[in-house]
Amino acid sequence: MTDPRLTRRDMLASALGAGAFFLLPEVARAQQAAAQDAAGFGPAEPFSFDQLRDVARSLANESYVPMQVADGDILEKIDYDRHNQISFRKERALWNQSGTSPVQFFFPGKYFPEPVHIYTVENGMAREVPFSTDYFDIPDDNPARALTRTEGFAGFRVQDQPGGDDWMAFLGASYWRTSGYSGQFGLSVRGLALDTAIPDGPEEFPRFTRFWLEQAGGGDLTAYALLESPRATGAYKIASTRGDEGVAQDVEAQIFLRGDVERLGIAPLTSMYWFGKPDAHVAPDWRPEVHDSDGLEIHTASGERIWRPLNNPPRTMANSFYTPGVKGFGLMQRERSFDEYQDDGVFYEKRASAWIQPKGDWGDGSVTLVELSTDDEIHDNIVAMWTPTGPAGKGREYNVGYRLTWFEDNPVPPNAARFLATRIGAGGIPGQPRPEGVVKIVCDFENHGFEELTRDPGIRPVVTASRGTVGGFAAYPVVDEDYWRAIFDLDFSSIPEDDDTPIDLRMFVEVDGESRTETWLMQLFPSQMRTLLASRP
Repeated sequence: MTDPRLTRRDMLASALGAGAFFLLPEVARAQQAAAQDAAGFGPAEPFSFDQLRDVARSLANESYVPMQVADGDILEKIDYDRHNQISFRKERALWNQSGTSPVQFFFPGKYFPEPVHIYTVENGMAREVPFSTDYFDIPDDNPARALTRTEGFAGFRVQDQPGGDDWMAFLGASYWRTSGYSGQFGLSVRGLALDTAIPDGPEEFPRFTRFWLEQAGGGDLTAYALLESPRATGAYKIASTRGDEGVAQDVEAQIFLRGDVERLGIAPLTSMYWFGKPDAHVAPDWRPEVHDSDGLEIHTASGERIWRPLNNPPRTMANSFYTPGVKGFGLMQRERSFDEYQDDGVFYEKRASAWIQPKGDWGDGSVTLVELSTDDEIHDNIVAMWTPTGPAGKGREYNVGYRLTWFEDNPVPPNAARFLATRIGAGGIPGQPRPEGVVKIVCDFENHGFEELTRDPGIRPVVTASRGTVGGFAAYPVVDEDYWRAIFDLDFSSIPEDDDTPIDLRMFVEVDGESRTETWLMQLFPSQMRTLLASRP
């Protein structure tokens, strides 16, 4: 029987010549071990992003062959506690000198067994950094000491100075994170999402299997990555820059599909939302809010700005917002006061907002938001991504570029007042009997464009609902504060108790018939609103 790994790599070696050393069979790698220098690095081979793109394109025409997990029985024993006993030797970091961004490696283990190969790039030449336990301090009784065949690390992290704080990390599948504007890690991003939250099949998680790291001036770093999975390959260039506002990354991705995909997610963002002001009743927790992000922001080609507060829904939900030629989208953390969270351990108020700004026209498509139900803050249950219109079939290629910012706020200035917080409570009028099956929705928004205005009947929220009825509209400045408030009631009493179809709401605030705010969107579930009302005395 023909070995598919040999067929695949022989083809690539033939196509790319000597520059494809990093994909040659392991036997060839062993034959060239003598070329390693005193630092233990592999021999220098030509490297470029164009070459990496050719490799990804070629791989897409071959059957998927996963990386071999050597020493799998030993890695299985390196659980969470055992893994935490292993520490990287700081003096072994790449570029371990002032003015650079030193790189340390993650040790493989039970939860990250697949090998990741890492190379350095300098002056167009790449050299592999072979895996070795010599990079780590390992306790004598730790099973990691028995590794003999493992060939790759689990990922890597980047520091701001030798022995300093981490500001970027790649670990697991195609995920990466940065410390953003505040030094506080929070949400993460992915290279690609395949069939996230579809009803008829499991999600596929493409992996970055190889990285080529290149230092730039001032401690900036460019990471080139090869993405592989059963139905996709990709070549990625991620150029990271740190500045006063936070971390900015220019991403270029060439994606090749080797199989059909029902829901393709480009530039996916992943976050955590347990509860906030609208749904604090779902969590038995002492803190007022727990989330890495509180909303999805979208900028459309027409100039409309959309704000969609996040949910912890009773079941998995996927919503698509049709936005051809999208100008940007992101998972944002807008509330920045410690009092909103009261957590002095993880500081949710310091979590960065992640904003995707496309380079060029991405064409026809939608921003897709996936929300999964969760009962704890340890689970990432939110995904936001761009989904192109049309079938994502075998043989399709996608070439996308975008700027990803990890700032405190959106780098694009607002063109209308932005919503800050959403609250939900019992409807009706205080002091009078509260009607059953009615909630009051209260939305605070900035005074951008409202600075010179006072309370006036010509200023009102315009609300539409997919189910139920709305009424009791009002919009006014909050006394002694620099923001405004919009309120209305939603009557869902006519909806049968066994019908939990969500209610979609849309609202903006107009001044004399002209919209002056973002478009606020919300999805509410009758079952959760009934629970909320039942929890109130």
